[in-house]
Amino acid sequence: MRNKKYLVLEDGTVFNGYAFGSDKEVVGEIVFNTAMTGYQETLSDPSYTGQIITFTYPLIGNYGINRDDFETLNPSLKGMVIRELCDFPSNFRNTATLDETLKSYDVPGIDGVDTRQLTRIIREHGVLRAAMINDASKIDATIESLKTTELPTDEVAQVSTKTPYISTGSDLRVVLIDFGKKENIVRELNLRGCDVTVMPYTTTAEEILRVQPDGVMLSNGPGNPEVVTDGIEMIKGILGKVPFFGICLGHQLFSLACGATTFKLKFGHRGANHPVKNLATGKIEITSQNHGYAVDADSIANTELEITHIALNDGTVEGVKHKSLPAFSVQYHPEASPGPHDPNYLFDDFITLMTNFKERVK
Repeated sequence: MRNKKYLVLEDGTVFNGYAFGSDKEVVGEIVFNTAMTGYQETLSDPSYTGQIITFTYPLIGNYGINRDDFETLNPSLKGMVIRELCDFPSNFRNTATLDETLKSYDVPGIDGVDTRQLTRIIREHGVLRAAMINDASKIDATIESLKTTELPTDEVAQVSTKTPYISTGSDLRVVLIDFGKKENIVRELNLRGCDVTVMPYTTTAEEILRVQPDGVMLSNGPGNPEVVTDGIEMIKGILGKVPFFGICLGHQLFSLACGATTFKLKFGHRGANHPVKNLATGKIEITSQNHGYAVDADSIANTELEITHIALNDGTVEGVKHKSLPAFSVQYHPEASPGPHDPNYLFDDFITLMTNFKERVK
Protein backbone atom coordinates (compact mmCIF):
# COMPACT_ATOMS: atom_id res chain seq x y z
CA MET A 1 0.00 0.00 0.00
CA ARG A 2 1.40 3.40 -0.99
CA ASN A 3 1.69 6.25 1.48
CA LYS A 4 -0.81 9.08 1.64
CA LYS A 5 0.15 12.46 0.20
CA TYR A 6 -1.67 15.78 0.30
CA LEU A 7 -1.97 18.57 -2.25
CA VAL A 8 -2.67 21.88 -0.49
CA LEU A 9 -3.73 25.04 -2.35
CA GLU A 10 -3.33 28.58 -1.04
CA ASP A 11 -7.12 29.08 -1.14
CA GLY A 12 -7.46 26.35 1.51
CA THR A 13 -8.48 23.49 -0.78
CA VAL A 14 -6.90 20.14 0.10
CA PHE A 15 -6.77 17.01 -2.05
CA ASN A 16 -5.89 13.59 -0.62
CA GLY A 17 -4.05 11.10 -2.74
CA TYR A 18 -1.28 8.54 -2.86
CA ALA A 19 2.42 9.20 -3.22
CA PHE A 20 4.59 8.06 -6.10
CA GLY A 21 7.99 9.24 -7.28
CA SER A 22 10.07 11.04 -4.66
CA ASP A 23 8.75 11.40 -1.11
CA LYS A 24 10.03 15.00 -0.75
CA GLU A 25 7.71 17.90 0.06
CA VAL A 26 7.60 20.84 -2.37
CA VAL A 27 6.02 24.25 -2.97
CA GLY A 28 5.35 25.73 -6.42
CA GLU A 29 2.83 27.27 -8.78
CA ILE A 30 0.21 24.73 -9.82
CA VAL A 31 -0.86 24.66 -13.49
CA PHE A 32 -2.83 22.26 -15.67
CA ASN A 33 -1.99 20.61 -18.99
CA THR A 34 -4.78 19.47 -21.32
CA ALA A 35 -2.84 17.17 -23.66
CA MET A 36 -3.86 13.50 -23.96
CA THR A 37 -0.32 12.41 -24.88
CA GLY A 38 3.19 13.70 -24.35
CA TYR A 39 3.58 13.41 -20.58
CA GLN A 40 7.25 12.50 -21.08
CA GLU A 41 7.92 15.69 -23.01
CA THR A 42 5.87 17.70 -20.52
CA LEU A 43 7.71 16.50 -17.43
CA SER A 44 11.04 17.23 -19.15
CA ASP A 45 10.06 20.64 -20.60
CA PRO A 46 12.16 23.40 -18.93
CA SER A 47 9.25 25.82 -19.34
CA TYR A 48 7.65 24.06 -16.35
CA THR A 49 10.53 24.97 -14.05
CA GLY A 50 9.27 25.52 -10.50
CA GLN A 51 5.72 24.41 -11.31
CA ILE A 52 3.50 21.57 -10.12
CA ILE A 53 1.72 20.07 -13.13
CA THR A 54 -1.70 18.46 -13.12
CA PHE A 55 -2.92 16.56 -16.17
CA THR A 56 -6.55 16.77 -17.23
CA TYR A 57 -6.22 13.42 -19.06
CA PRO A 58 -7.00 10.82 -16.37
CA LEU A 59 -4.50 8.05 -17.19
CA ILE A 60 -0.80 8.92 -17.11
CA GLY A 61 2.16 6.57 -17.43
CA ASN A 62 0.46 4.05 -19.72
CA TYR A 63 3.29 3.97 -22.27
CA GLY A 64 6.08 4.31 -19.73
CA ILE A 65 9.21 6.39 -20.16
CA ASN A 66 11.85 6.40 -22.87
CA ARG A 67 14.74 8.77 -22.16
CA ASP A 68 15.17 9.51 -25.89
CA ASP A 69 11.87 11.41 -25.81
CA PHE A 70 13.01 13.89 -23.15
CA GLU A 71 13.35 17.58 -23.96
CA THR A 72 16.16 18.22 -21.46
CA LEU A 73 18.73 16.27 -19.46
CA ASN A 74 17.37 17.14 -16.02
CA PRO A 75 13.63 17.81 -15.52
CA SER A 76 13.00 20.88 -13.39
CA LEU A 77 9.29 20.69 -12.58
CA LYS A 78 8.39 20.72 -8.87
CA GLY A 79 5.84 17.92 -8.87
CA MET A 80 3.13 16.00 -10.73
CA VAL A 81 -0.56 15.52 -9.91
CA ILE A 82 -2.60 12.88 -11.75
CA ARG A 83 -5.89 10.99 -11.54
CA GLU A 84 -4.60 7.48 -12.08
CA LEU A 85 -1.05 6.14 -12.26
CA CYS A 86 -0.40 3.25 -14.63
CA ASP A 87 1.96 0.79 -12.93
CA PHE A 88 2.25 -1.55 -15.93
CA PRO A 89 3.10 0.45 -19.06
CA SER A 90 2.74 -1.17 -22.45
CA ASN A 91 5.13 0.08 -25.12
CA PHE A 92 8.03 -1.65 -26.86
CA ARG A 93 10.23 1.44 -26.34
CA ASN A 94 9.51 1.65 -22.63
CA THR A 95 12.61 1.54 -20.41
CA ALA A 96 11.16 2.67 -17.05
CA THR A 97 7.88 3.46 -15.34
CA LEU A 98 6.80 7.00 -14.53
CA ASP A 99 7.19 6.20 -10.82
CA GLU A 100 10.76 4.99 -11.29
CA THR A 101 11.64 8.02 -13.41
CA LEU A 102 10.32 10.59 -10.93
CA LYS A 103 12.19 8.83 -8.14
CA SER A 104 15.43 9.05 -10.14
CA TYR A 105 15.01 12.82 -10.57
CA ASP A 106 13.76 13.40 -6.99
CA VAL A 107 10.39 14.72 -8.20
CA PRO A 108 7.30 13.92 -6.10
CA GLY A 109 3.99 12.78 -7.54
CA ILE A 110 0.49 12.26 -6.21
CA ASP A 111 -2.30 10.24 -7.81
CA GLY A 112 -5.89 9.49 -6.88
CA VAL A 113 -6.72 13.20 -7.13
CA ASP A 114 -9.90 14.48 -8.79
CA THR A 115 -8.00 16.40 -11.45
CA ARG A 116 -11.20 17.65 -13.11
CA GLN A 117 -12.20 19.42 -9.91
CA LEU A 118 -8.66 20.72 -9.45
CA THR A 119 -8.58 22.08 -13.01
CA ARG A 120 -11.91 23.86 -12.52
CA ILE A 121 -10.54 25.54 -9.38
CA ILE A 122 -7.47 26.77 -11.28
CA ARG A 123 -9.65 27.99 -14.18
CA GLU A 124 -11.89 29.94 -11.81
CA HIS A 125 -9.29 31.40 -9.47
CA GLY A 126 -6.24 31.46 -11.74
CA VAL A 127 -2.91 29.79 -11.05
CA LEU A 128 -2.31 29.20 -7.35
CA ARG A 129 0.59 28.51 -5.07
CA ALA A 130 0.45 24.92 -3.88
CA ALA A 131 2.32 22.46 -1.70
CA MET A 132 2.70 18.69 -1.76
CA ILE A 133 3.11 17.38 1.79
CA ASN A 134 3.24 13.99 3.52
CA ASP A 135 1.77 14.80 6.94
CA ALA A 136 -1.91 15.74 7.38
CA SER A 137 -1.14 17.49 10.67
CA LYS A 138 0.77 20.19 8.71
CA ILE A 139 -2.15 21.17 6.44
CA ASP A 140 -3.36 24.24 8.38
CA ALA A 141 0.17 25.62 8.81
CA THR A 142 0.89 24.99 5.12
CA ILE A 143 -2.20 26.95 4.01
CA GLU A 144 -1.12 29.94 6.07
CA SER A 145 2.43 29.71 4.80
CA LEU A 146 1.33 29.55 1.15
CA LYS A 147 -0.51 32.86 1.45
CA THR A 148 2.78 34.71 1.93
CA THR A 149 5.19 32.44 0.04
CA GLU A 150 7.33 34.23 -2.55
CA LEU A 151 8.12 31.96 -5.49
CA PRO A 152 11.53 32.23 -7.23
CA THR A 153 11.89 34.47 -10.28
CA ASP A 154 15.24 33.15 -11.57
CA GLU A 155 13.80 30.23 -13.54
CA VAL A 156 15.71 30.99 -16.76
CA ALA A 157 19.01 31.10 -14.88
CA GLN A 158 18.21 27.68 -13.41
CA VAL A 159 17.80 25.94 -16.76
CA SER A 160 19.90 27.79 -19.33
CA THR A 161 23.18 26.20 -20.41
CA LYS A 162 26.23 27.57 -18.61
CA THR A 163 28.61 27.14 -21.55
CA PRO A 164 28.10 27.19 -25.34
CA TYR A 165 28.07 23.93 -27.28
CA ILE A 166 27.54 22.87 -30.89
CA SER A 167 25.15 20.41 -32.53
CA THR A 168 26.82 19.92 -35.88
CA GLY A 169 25.12 20.41 -39.23
CA SER A 170 26.32 21.07 -42.75
CA ASP A 171 24.54 24.17 -43.95
CA LEU A 172 23.33 27.41 -42.36
CA ARG A 173 24.87 28.45 -39.06
CA VAL A 174 22.30 29.16 -36.34
CA VAL A 175 22.83 30.47 -32.82
CA LEU A 176 20.15 29.19 -30.45
CA ILE A 177 19.85 31.28 -27.29
CA ASP A 178 18.92 28.93 -24.46
CA PHE A 179 16.28 30.43 -22.18
CA GLY A 180 15.20 26.89 -21.27
CA LYS A 181 15.15 25.27 -24.70
CA LYS A 182 13.41 22.10 -25.71
CA GLU A 183 15.75 19.63 -27.38
CA ASN A 184 13.39 19.24 -30.31
CA ILE A 185 14.25 22.78 -31.47
CA VAL A 186 17.80 21.59 -32.07
CA ARG A 187 16.52 18.43 -33.76
CA GLU A 188 14.33 20.39 -36.16
CA LEU A 189 17.19 22.72 -37.10
CA ASN A 190 19.62 19.81 -37.55
CA LEU A 191 17.03 18.03 -39.68
CA ARG A 192 17.21 20.98 -42.05
CA GLY A 193 20.99 20.87 -42.16
CA CYS A 194 21.63 23.73 -39.75
CA ASP A 195 24.80 23.89 -37.69
CA VAL A 196 23.49 24.91 -34.25
CA THR A 197 25.49 26.68 -31.56
CA VAL A 198 23.56 26.72 -28.27
CA MET A 199 24.52 29.71 -26.11
CA PRO A 200 23.57 30.90 -22.57
CA TYR A 201 20.77 33.40 -22.02
CA THR A 202 23.34 35.97 -20.83
CA THR A 203 25.15 35.99 -24.19
CA THR A 204 25.53 39.53 -25.53
CA ALA A 205 24.77 40.77 -29.03
CA GLU A 206 28.49 41.31 -29.61
CA GLU A 207 29.31 37.71 -28.66
CA ILE A 208 26.61 36.39 -30.98
CA LEU A 209 27.70 38.51 -33.95
CA ARG A 210 31.30 37.41 -33.39
CA VAL A 211 30.22 33.87 -34.34
CA GLN A 212 28.92 35.25 -37.66
CA PRO A 213 25.63 33.30 -37.64
CA ASP A 214 23.23 33.16 -40.54
CA GLY A 215 20.38 33.41 -38.05
CA VAL A 216 19.49 33.49 -34.35
CA MET A 217 16.76 31.53 -32.62
CA LEU A 218 15.27 32.57 -29.28
CA SER A 219 14.08 29.51 -27.40
CA ASN A 220 11.16 28.84 -25.13
CA GLY A 221 11.66 29.09 -21.39
CA PRO A 222 9.99 29.57 -18.00
CA GLY A 223 8.84 32.54 -15.97
CA ASN A 224 8.12 36.23 -16.40
CA PRO A 225 9.73 37.65 -19.56
CA GLU A 226 10.10 41.13 -18.03
CA VAL A 227 12.81 39.93 -15.63
CA VAL A 228 14.98 38.48 -18.45
CA THR A 229 16.64 41.83 -19.13
CA ASP A 230 19.81 40.28 -20.57
CA GLY A 231 17.77 38.71 -23.35
CA ILE A 232 15.85 41.91 -24.11
CA GLU A 233 19.06 43.94 -24.45
CA MET A 234 20.66 41.26 -26.61
CA ILE A 235 17.70 41.29 -29.02
CA LYS A 236 17.90 45.07 -29.37
CA GLY A 237 21.55 44.68 -30.34
CA ILE A 238 20.97 42.16 -33.15
CA LEU A 239 17.76 43.55 -34.67
CA GLY A 240 18.35 44.10 -38.37
CA LYS A 241 21.87 42.65 -38.30
CA VAL A 242 20.85 39.00 -38.56
CA PRO A 243 17.51 37.21 -39.12
CA PHE A 244 15.89 35.67 -36.09
CA PHE A 245 12.97 33.54 -35.01
CA GLY A 246 11.51 33.44 -31.48
CA ILE A 247 9.41 30.75 -29.82
CA CYS A 248 7.29 31.13 -26.65
CA LEU A 249 9.42 33.09 -24.14
CA GLY A 250 11.56 34.13 -27.12
CA HIS A 251 8.42 35.59 -28.70
CA GLN A 252 7.64 37.60 -25.57
CA LEU A 253 11.22 38.88 -25.29
CA PHE A 254 11.26 39.90 -28.96
CA SER A 255 8.02 41.83 -28.45
CA LEU A 256 9.36 43.54 -25.31
CA ALA A 257 12.56 44.50 -27.13
CA CYS A 258 10.44 46.15 -29.83
CA GLY A 259 8.45 48.22 -27.33
CA ALA A 260 5.39 46.05 -26.64
CA THR A 261 4.33 44.91 -23.18
CA THR A 262 3.35 41.56 -21.66
CA PHE A 263 0.91 40.42 -18.99
CA LYS A 264 0.26 37.31 -16.92
CA LEU A 265 -2.61 35.11 -18.06
CA LYS A 266 -5.19 33.97 -15.52
CA PHE A 267 -4.36 30.28 -15.88
CA GLY A 268 -2.11 30.11 -18.93
CA HIS A 269 -2.24 28.02 -22.09
CA ARG A 270 -0.77 24.56 -21.58
CA GLY A 271 -1.45 21.51 -23.68
CA ALA A 272 -2.12 20.40 -27.22
CA ASN A 273 -4.81 21.11 -29.83
CA HIS A 274 -5.09 24.86 -29.24
CA PRO A 275 -6.52 26.53 -32.39
CA VAL A 276 -4.54 29.49 -33.76
CA LYS A 277 -5.50 31.57 -36.79
CA ASN A 278 -2.86 32.58 -39.33
CA LEU A 279 -4.00 36.08 -40.32
CA ALA A 280 -2.13 36.02 -43.64
CA THR A 281 -3.68 32.80 -44.94
CA GLY A 282 -6.84 32.50 -42.85
CA LYS A 283 -5.81 28.94 -42.01
CA ILE A 284 -6.51 27.52 -38.55
CA GLU A 285 -3.46 25.77 -37.15
CA ILE A 286 -3.70 23.25 -34.32
CA THR A 287 -0.88 23.93 -31.89
CA SER A 288 0.93 22.86 -28.73
CA GLN A 289 1.27 25.56 -26.08
CA ASN A 290 2.89 26.13 -22.70
CA HIS A 291 3.00 29.67 -21.38
CA GLY A 292 1.72 31.74 -18.49
CA TYR A 293 2.34 35.18 -20.05
CA ALA A 294 1.20 36.82 -23.28
CA VAL A 295 1.94 39.91 -25.37
CA ASP A 296 -0.57 42.75 -24.95
CA ALA A 297 -2.24 43.27 -28.35
CA ASP A 298 -2.97 46.96 -27.71
CA SER A 299 0.70 47.68 -26.98
CA ILE A 300 1.76 46.51 -30.45
CA ALA A 301 0.12 49.51 -32.14
CA ASN A 302 3.00 51.79 -31.10
CA THR A 303 5.74 49.46 -32.34
CA GLU A 304 7.21 48.31 -35.66
CA LEU A 305 5.55 44.93 -35.16
CA GLU A 306 2.43 43.52 -36.75
CA ILE A 307 0.31 40.64 -35.46
CA THR A 308 0.46 37.50 -37.61
CA HIS A 309 -1.41 34.92 -35.50
CA ILE A 310 -4.14 35.00 -32.85
CA ALA A 311 -5.52 32.40 -30.44
CA LEU A 312 -9.11 31.49 -31.23
CA ASN A 313 -9.87 30.45 -27.65
CA ASP A 314 -9.30 33.88 -26.13
CA GLY A 315 -8.04 36.23 -28.87
CA THR A 316 -4.54 36.64 -27.42
CA VAL A 317 -1.52 37.35 -29.63
CA GLU A 318 0.11 34.17 -30.94
CA GLY A 319 2.57 35.57 -33.47
CA VAL A 320 4.23 38.79 -34.63
CA LYS A 321 6.72 39.91 -37.25
CA HIS A 322 8.77 43.05 -37.73
CA LYS A 323 7.43 45.32 -40.46
CA SER A 324 10.81 45.99 -42.06
CA LEU A 325 13.43 43.72 -40.48
CA PRO A 326 13.93 39.95 -40.92
CA ALA A 327 12.51 38.83 -37.59
CA PHE A 328 9.38 37.01 -36.47
CA SER A 329 8.12 35.01 -33.51
CA VAL A 330 5.26 32.80 -32.33
CA GLN A 331 3.84 32.08 -28.91
CA TYR A 332 3.16 28.39 -29.58
CA HIS A 333 5.50 25.47 -30.31
CA PRO A 334 6.30 24.54 -33.94
CA GLU A 335 8.84 22.03 -32.60
CA ALA A 336 6.13 20.20 -30.61
CA SER A 337 6.79 16.53 -29.96
CA PRO A 338 4.74 14.37 -30.18
CA GLY A 339 2.73 17.12 -31.94
CA PRO A 340 0.59 18.67 -33.36
CA HIS A 341 2.75 19.37 -36.40
CA ASP A 342 0.66 22.00 -38.20
CA PRO A 343 3.11 24.85 -37.40
CA ASN A 344 6.25 22.88 -38.29
CA TYR A 345 6.50 24.88 -41.53
CA LEU A 346 7.77 27.86 -39.52
CA PHE A 347 11.22 26.28 -39.38
CA ASP A 348 11.19 26.20 -43.19
CA ASP A 349 10.15 29.87 -43.20
CA PHE A 350 13.15 30.61 -40.97
CA ILE A 351 15.46 28.76 -43.37
CA THR A 352 14.06 30.81 -46.27
CA LEU A 353 14.47 34.04 -44.31
CA MET A 354 18.13 33.26 -43.57
CA THR A 355 18.87 32.16 -47.14
CA ASN A 356 17.32 35.28 -48.66
CA PHE A 357 19.10 37.56 -46.20
CA LYS A 358 22.40 35.85 -46.92
CA GLU A 359 21.93 36.41 -50.68
CA ARG A 360 21.09 40.11 -50.18
CA VAL A 361 24.20 40.88 -48.15
CA LYS A 362 26.64 39.12 -50.48
